[in-house]
Amino acid sequence: MKTRSFAALALLAAAPAFAQTVTLDFEGAAGYVNGIGQFYNGGTDQAGQSGPNYGVSFTGGAVALSNDPAFDPYYADAPSPLTVMFAFDADSFMNVAAGFAGTLTFAYSALTSSVVNVFSGLNGTGSVLGSASLSANALTGCTSAPSCNFDFTSVQFAGLARSVGFGDNPGSVLYDNVTITPVPEPSAYLLMALGLAAVGVVKRRRAD
Repeated sequence: MKTRSFAALALLAAAPAFAQTVTLDFEGAAGYVNGIGQFYNGGTDQAGQSGPNYGVSFTGGAVALSNDPAFDPYYADAPSPLTVMFAFDADSFMNVAAGFAGTLTFAYSALTSSVVNVFSGLNGTGSVLGSASLSANALTGCTSAPSCNFDFTSVQFAGLARSVGFGDNPGSVLYDNVTITPVPEPSAYLLMALGLAAVGVVKRRRAD
């Protein structure tokens, strides 16, 4: 019984080291119009609201936007209806200090064309690993709001990315359901190593 419990604990210790895909839907962030800031990084947004800690932060130009009941809606039919992300100015970066890999996926509603770039460094520094060109689609097939159509797109890239630039054409694009696969922190790799070592000990004891 003790051996089984020990093995279970070892596997639980290893589990956090495997990267999991996360989706930032901006629900719970305070709009209109507040910087998202550390909402997904163990801190708070500009209005003091906190969200899940995914190790993801946003610079000052990336703000949360919600429809104001006192006015006509700014947008409609977003994948996550309560709040979206708005690139207020050129300083609209998403930063992942530990990095993320493989694919960036997001929904967007663009009044005019724009470009989203994936960078190897924080705050849009380093090399451009991949790009997505966004065409004007905000009113494609709809007229219920200035931005009422959202399309999904993705960027596949090689290497480790640490930031995404959303502010190529500030003031013209809304974003929602940004999905990435963050790389685990080094401490998670240590947990995995310890967990696998413990499993090895259990196997050797059973063999003796």
